[in-house]
Amino acid sequence: MNNETDSYVEGLSRSQTFLLPKTIEEYIQADNPVRFIDAYVNTLDMEKLGFTHSTPQELGRPSYNPKDLCKLYLYGGLNHIRSSRKLERECKTNLEAMWLLKGLTPDFKTIADFRKDNPSAIGALFREFVSFLKDLSLYGAQQVAIDGTKLRAVNSNDKAFTQRALAKRIKVMEKSVKHYLEELDAQDKREATDEQQASSEVGKDVKAFEVDKLATLLEKKEKAEQLLSKMEQNGQKEVALTDPDCRQMKNHGRVESCYNMQAAVDSKNHLIVNYLVTNEASDLNQLSSVAISAKETLGVEQIDCTSDKGYFDFMQIKRCVDNGVIPYVAVKRSGSGGSIVSPEFRADKFRYEKDTDVYVCPAGQRLYFQCSASRDGMDSRVYKCPKDICRSCHFFMTKCTSNKYGRTIWRWAHEDVIDDMRKRMGAHPEVMDERKKVVEHTFGTVKRAFGAPFLLLKGIRKVIGEVGLLLLSYNLRRALNILGAEVLIGALVRK
Repeated sequence: MNNETDSYVEGLSRSQTFLLPKTIEEYIQADNPVRFIDAYVNTLDMEKLGFTHSTPQELGRPSYNPKDLCKLYLYGGLNHIRSSRKLERECKTNLEAMWLLKGLTPDFKTIADFRKDNPSAIGALFREFVSFLKDLSLYGAQQVAIDGTKLRAVNSNDKAFTQRALAKRIKVMEKSVKHYLEELDAQDKREATDEQQASSEVGKDVKAFEVDKLATLLEKKEKAEQLLSKMEQNGQKEVALTDPDCRQMKNHGRVESCYNMQAAVDSKNHLIVNYLVTNEASDLNQLSSVAISAKETLGVEQIDCTSDKGYFDFMQIKRCVDNGVIPYVAVKRSGSGGSIVSPEFRADKFRYEKDTDVYVCPAGQRLYFQCSASRDGMDSRVYKCPKDICRSCHFFMTKCTSNKYGRTIWRWAHEDVIDDMRKRMGAHPEVMDERKKVVEHTFGTVKRAFGAPFLLLKGIRKVIGEVGLLLLSYNLRRALNILGAEVLIGALVRK
């Protein structure tokens, strides 16, 4: 009968001598991405980008070259390694990392500090790489898609409070304190009438345990009351104890401590143009900042921008238009103008006739200019249908308004901007479908393939740097997939 090992492929004896490549250089092929990382970072002016320790110190222990640490992080990003401890291990066990750092083995704290201490420089590096890719014509610079996503912060929900939630927690604590006091009082009464209970070690242990629990609870209650008082004095709506800069946001159906990451993605090759990190939960006020910055980064006079209805804001859209950004933003449904309004009688179903300055309702009645007024801080014009005409319409109180004074339409002073956008989107409905393919795929890749549904650093300044590294790694991977390492290295040589 044969041995079990006879049917398996056997490895070499660990004591056997055999020939290896003479140098580690021979292990790294010409098209290996680490060769491009090495070549690219070597071209950078780290002092100009703003990295710490970019100039060697004359005295004391020599520091690590920021170029080496930058190479390591780009390598980690490319291989979905975010942990500084894992990067430290890669330097000791991975041939590619050994080649890249020439055998250097920085400890995890040194690696972590590099990312933590250089958020602004990482942002500058991201822009530098975008410029490099732009010179290679990898950006179409005609259309960008903008979207936002929530990244979970280093702050548990138990360490995040709104004023209301904190006040509720204090009330629960007060009930618990009352319960413990009642239990202790009842136990004292039992001990007074029961000598055996009074002398029982078990009884003493139970009482001591409850006293300790009460003391701990009172301490927590006092801290919570102090925190609530401080929030009320400072006008804080919410507070996070672990990461004070993060905020409670709805994320995949749950409320979590998060940051809101915004990004503009070029439609040609799905490369990220620029990004923004904010602790505002809403996307409403982010459109113009991201879109205008993308236009300036790409160096064009005009660019199209697409986004979903979460970005629909009159002033944001006008600011985009005023700065050379042509917006395609999904339009939110207009206000109803009263109760019991059917979809066919929404305000956006009323046709505006510019020549005569009137609105025509779906039933064919005219609404005339009445006065100018301010609504939601915006200068507007008010249009109304004569009361007797409106009330005599058979749609009154059935499908249109129930207001006894008739239907009213508010028109923003710059409504032409919105009207023009509606016409563009009506003429090019495919634009919104293209938006999904561009930006949602990109965000999904960043969060899943690059392992970034959550953050590792605390504080918005450090988080901005961490996000910059993630998005830079994504752009690096996209460029390598499109052109390959050898072509990119050749571009560096010609630069």
